[in-house]
Amino acid sequence: MIETKGLRKSYPSGKHGRAVVDAVRGIDLDVRAGEIFGFLGRNGAGKTTTLRMLATLIRPDGGEARIAGADLLADPAAVRRRIGYVAQGGGTADAVTGREELVMQARMYGARKAEAVQQAADAVGAFDLAGFADRPCGTYSGGQRRRVDIALGVIHSPEVLFLDEPTVALDPAGRGQVWAEIERLRAGGMTVVVTTHYLDEADALCDRVAIVDHGQIVVEGTPEALKREVSGDVVLLGLAAEEAGPAAAALREQPRLHRLEPGEGGLRLHLDDGAAAVPQLLSVLNGAGIVPGTVQLQRPSLDDVFLARTGRSIEQS
Repeated sequence: MIETKGLRKSYPSGKHGRAVVDAVRGIDLDVRAGEIFGFLGRNGAGKTTTLRMLATLIRPDGGEARIAGADLLADPAAVRRRIGYVAQGGGTADAVTGREELVMQARMYGARKAEAVQQAADAVGAFDLAGFADRPCGTYSGGQRRRVDIALGVIHSPEVLFLDEPTVALDPAGRGQVWAEIERLRAGGMTVVVTTHYLDEADALCDRVAIVDHGQIVVEGTPEALKREVSGDVVLLGLAAEEAGPAAAALREQPRLHRLEPGEGGLRLHLDDGAAAVPQLLSVLNGAGIVPGTVQLQRPSLDDVFLARTGRSIEQS
């Protein structure tokens, strides 16, 4: 459904625009029909720039792409007819109702007035918007507004939907509602491409994920396959702030240990056969006069994959 080769984009930078920032440095993609494909990366990694190029909002500096059979550079109008795009900031006006927005969007795609009204009614039913569709958008919750945004993006029944950070700033209930809508669209045969910096979102929602860093894809695959590539387990030790340093010093030479780093409220250890290693870790800490408040054993996560491939956690700036 989406094929790209060497897609790239640069921007002038510096006081006089003489420097160049390579926002996207050669993206190769092959997104299959009917899957949810995710771009996972930190803010500024190049995810949104890639999405905006694929949505014909900015022109690539190089490379080539085909979307739903249409050439991105040679026939961008054909691409626009076959895609939907939902920006991170959304597209609704506070004073207009959701239904009015849907009718207007349908008219912009060429529907006659009666057709547009019917399409809007269909969207209100499909996205469960009836309880608030006739109120001004300014009165909506974040999750309600995002559902209207997605409905606007698919009012013309596109083959591909691009969603830029679809759940940013939403509460857990709102995120769950948006996830459910995305899965419903995929179940209906739509191809969905999502950018996100939320690890749980990429893990739970996406069939395949591309980790993007510094404008390049560093690894791609299913979340499960990517996690299997990270050897060993993760042990989380809950420690008081003043104990973390001495504990790290005591544990650094453990034979099974691959990596040790600060974690939230303690230390995060990456090691082989975590279950077998825990007793030895506790013995070493006991010898140093340190008793962890909690001990958790975890399988590798997408954050571990991100760390292994980029050298830092996705939460790090």
